[in-house]
Amino acid sequence: MTDDGPAWRERRQHAVRAHAAAEARQRAVEQAEAAELVARFAEQALRRGLRTRRLVAVSYDGHRRYRTHLTGWYIDRAHTRAVDIAGRYFLLTVPASLAARLFGARPEPSPPPLVVGRGGRDGESLPMATLLSNRLAAGDDW
Repeated sequence: MTDDGPAWRERRQHAVRAHAAAEARQRAVEQAEAAELVARFAEQALRRGLRTRRLVAVSYDGHRRYRTHLTGWYIDRAHTRAVDIAGRYFLLTVPASLAARLFGARPEPSPPPLVVGRGGRDGESLPMATLLSNRLAAGDDW
């Protein structure tokens, strides 16, 4: 027996909205925690004197590289994730474009994830704290 009436649909919509709101709150909490980790990483990297570099973005297809206005540290070996000297997190993949070739790419800061790679196809994920700790430990040998 199913209840297809307006009351059932209203209860269902309410449940869906409540679930979405709870997920959004959890995501915000995780992003705030990750942002704190990223900011702390930048402070420690500067204090330790880790060499900064001009960051480069790569096209989504991986065939083109673009200069950026950013200075900071790559935090993954693929050079697709980085932290700038202001402690902001960036994904350095951008759409291919003639404007980016001529004037450089201008990636925007992204909310950092608490777990990098969560939900990815390869199944490999790593806590942001571990990724940043490994990067600090590597020093300039990255």
